[in-house]
Amino acid sequence: MKRIILHWSAGGYTPSQVDFEHYHFLVLKNGDILKGKYTPEDNLNCNDGHYAAHTGGFNTGSIGIALCAMYGYKNPKNPGNYPFLRVQGEAMWAYCATLLKKYGLKPLKDTVLTHYEVGKMLPNSTSAGKIDISFIPYEPLITADEAGDYIRNKVRWYYER
Repeated sequence: MKRIILHWSAGGYTPSQVDFEHYHFLVLKNGDILKGKYTPEDNLNCNDGHYAAHTGGFNTGSIGIALCAMYGYKNPKNPGNYPFLRVQGEAMWAYCATLLKKYGLKPLKDTVLTHYEVGKMLPNSTSAGKIDISFIPYEPLITADEAGDYIRNKVRWYYER
C-alpha cells in the first residue's frame, strides 16, 4: 500500500451499503471502526473491478477510510445535522497510525491525504472539487487548506506513541 485517503461519507452516523462498498474502513459515531466490503490489498490492482472505489484517479495503492457523518453539510457556518465528532476524528487518526505501521509507511503528506487534497492535486479527475475533509467541526478555526496538516499532526502523534 502507498497511502491512506481520508473521507467523510456525507451521510448520517450509520453507514449505508454504498459506504461499505466504497471504503475499506468506516468510523462510527462512537469511534468504533467497521470493515468495508473490500480489503486494502484489493486496491493494489484496480483493473479487475474488485476494489473500493473511494477516490477517483487515485484508488490504486490507496486505503480509503470514511467518517460516517456530514450529511447536510453546506459550509462551515452550516455543517448540517451530522457533523463528525471528536471521538470519530480521534479514532480515525489513531487507526491511520496503526495502518501506517502495518504497511511500513510514515505519517507524511504523500501517505496521509484528505480527499479534498487529492482533488486539488488531480484537477482533471472525479476527485476535483471534493470537500472531504476540508472542515473539522470541533476545530472550526482550521481552514480547508490547513485541515490536512492538522490531521497529519494528529496521526503523527498517535504514530509516535
